[in-house]
Amino acid sequence: MAEDEKSGEPAKDKNELQIFKELVDELYNFRDCYFETHSVEEAGRKQSDVAQETEKTLKKLEEKEDRYKHKAEFLLQKGRCLNVAPDFSTVAEECLSRAVKLEPGLVEGWNTLGEQYWKKGDLIGAKNCFTGALQQSKNKVSLRNLSMVLRQLPAADSDAHGKQVLESVDMARQAVQLDVKDGTSWYILGNAYVSLFFTCGQNPQLSQQALSAYAQSEKVDRAASCYPELHFNRSTLFQYEEMFGSALGGYSRAAALDPGWEEPPEREKQLLEYLEKVTELIQNKGKVKARRLRTMLSNLNTSALGPCSSPQFRSPTGRVGSLEPRTISSLSHGHNAGVAALGKVVFSLASEGRMAFTFGMVDSEEMCIVVMVYNTADSWGVLIGDTVVIPEPQVKRHSITHKDKSFDFRSIRVDSPLLLIVNGKKQNVQSQIAVSVSYKPQSE
Repeated sequence: MAEDEKSGEPAKDKNELQIFKELVDELYNFRDCYFETHSVEEAGRKQSDVAQETEKTLKKLEEKEDRYKHKAEFLLQKGRCLNVAPDFSTVAEECLSRAVKLEPGLVEGWNTLGEQYWKKGDLIGAKNCFTGALQQSKNKVSLRNLSMVLRQLPAADSDAHGKQVLESVDMARQAVQLDVKDGTSWYILGNAYVSLFFTCGQNPQLSQQALSAYAQSEKVDRAASCYPELHFNRSTLFQYEEMFGSALGGYSRAAALDPGWEEPPEREKQLLEYLEKVTELIQNKGKVKARRLRTMLSNLNTSALGPCSSPQFRSPTGRVGSLEPRTISSLSHGHNAGVAALGKVVFSLASEGRMAFTFGMVDSEEMCIVVMVYNTADSWGVLIGDTVVIPEPQVKRHSITHKDKSFDFRSIRVDSPLLLIVNGKKQNVQSQIAVSVSYKPQSE
């Protein structure tokens, strides 16, 4: 009889260890799907609710600790339980380190230990853990975690950083291929594309791929639409693409989902202030007095076209031939081929957190339009009274409503200061620098 009882021990252990795993899985589910059982108004309680659930789960595990403290599976579940919190835990690191020593093939142990190193700020240690886990078995968690770490690792120079970002996109793609129904993997692929977009020349196709990956993340996984970071990072891209209404909506949503996170409401406030300032300055033509404006415009003539008047002038699109000057009111929406907009600068704007150097110009008809110039060096700018020519301008109409505010104006987008002619001259190479945009990489 005693022999029978003994032979039942391993089965009992296995069942109990399985129960521990299920308990910890439930904890992760509670955290990740919080808004499926709670309203967004309760977002402020999420962190304390998750901490409370973690305490309950940890208590249940610790009741059995004496029996299982030398078992890798138990140490893994205790480490996972503590890893639910956003901050580094020494106890979690100890448990997970012991788990992988006892069982070096424990992929989940390596992945969770890597996440702990990452929270600690040890990116090399984290990378080694995720790489080690992949050597045991190709899995989506290691791949997408490596994708994130590669984008954050310091690089020797911009070429090395570019290679890391390309590798990071490849890792995220592989993670998605392993499970196309995983919203987190799609979200991380979206972030990788955003990073690639800003690192490697702002190819519009990459921007579209990022937005498609974010949309797919929300489509395959309801919980993904409640990731505050997804809304924040996508809004950063929306703002750069001048989709201001979508950007404001995303910042607002991120702020609602994580009330303790200060950056989304700050970005929303900055963007609203920027739009208010721009629309006000367009309406009052930069507050330039009528007499001064007439004097400024009196010497605005086609000689200011400079190189644009030459039959050999090569437009940004590759078209060769002189450009015909056009008034702002005659420009159509979208790309205006074969023509140039010509005007005098009446205001410039250096707003907080801006992505573009913004200025307003008035043409011969005293019509004012705002110009947003991207990838400008800090030292570059235009002054009130400067004559600016914009070859083949890209015109956009903005009609934005957000909360109780509305904005309606036209703008010209210029992707580099090198495309402008200022006071009859082309701009030198030093006036351009690739834009860098901060998005939230942690806890992707």
